[in-house]
Amino acid sequence: MASSGFFLICMLHSMFALACGAMMMFYTNEFCVFGHGTKIASKLVGSTPHDQLLIRTSDSLSGLLLFGIGLLLFMVAFVEDTKFHGFFARGCALLHVAMAAWRVHFERKLEELGHDWLRQIVGDIVMGLSWVFFLVYSWRDKYD
Repeated sequence: MASSGFFLICMLHSMFALACGAMMMFYTNEFCVFGHGTKIASKLVGSTPHDQLLIRTSDSLSGLLLFGIGLLLFMVAFVEDTKFHGFFARGCALLHVAMAAWRVHFERKLEELGHDWLRQIVGDIVMGLSWVFFLVYSWRDKYD
């Protein structure tokens, strides 16, 4: 049933967003080391106290935004309307494509993050494909 697939995908994406958002808010340095390595993480911290404060604040607010997206996905998982499921899945797939395009055009040009962009694009594509597979599955149910 397409409804249970939507619920499962929303819950998986929600748990991922909640966990990453919490890690970004409360364990910024450890999360950066995990994602980029020790050498690059030390460069991304900033050189002056003012820069460090701005970067920590930015990372915390980004984590809060990601946590909020996780809560939104959790709430959307319980929506029963199948038309909304298709609309929401198409929007999420487009959002992941836009994020991959952002990484291709901007992040790969950054010296410190230049080696991570391909790995992150693969992650964006995999996350977007989960929504595309849901759409294909729901269309198959609709037209069979």
